[in-house]
Amino acid sequence: MTLAPETTTTLTVRLRPAATAAPGTDDGWLAVCDLSVLIPGRGVAALLPDGRQAAVFMDRAGRVYAIDNRDPFSGAAVLSRGLTGSHRGRAFVASPLLKQRFDLASGLCLDDESVRVTTYEVQVG
Repeated sequence: MTLAPETTTTLTVRLRPAATAAPGTDDGWLAVCDLSVLIPGRGVAALLPDGRQAAVFMDRAGRVYAIDNRDPFSGAAVLSRGLTGSHRGRAFVASPLLKQRFDLASGLCLDDESVRVTTYEVQVG
């Protein structure tokens, strides 16, 4: 089925960067991008109000994830530019610099379990 552009609804990706509501947001949720800008297998960096960055991804099944964009091994804000894949059914992103893989759901580094990145709760609607 094809819909005319004027009858489609824009879906927005929202993150909850903290457990408490932040000023200017609705119960802590922050709109970061339209779903239409996400391409499966590619990341998008979003600047958060506190100056940090989130890396937002859509996997090939259409699930959306958000993690901290900062690579904890290099300190560079590059995870949104990493390569995505799956390992044992879990979506991950590999840092474009040193290639460590981070589970997109938990933030756990698959190559060094003592390291993890922050994950964000995601809503699409």
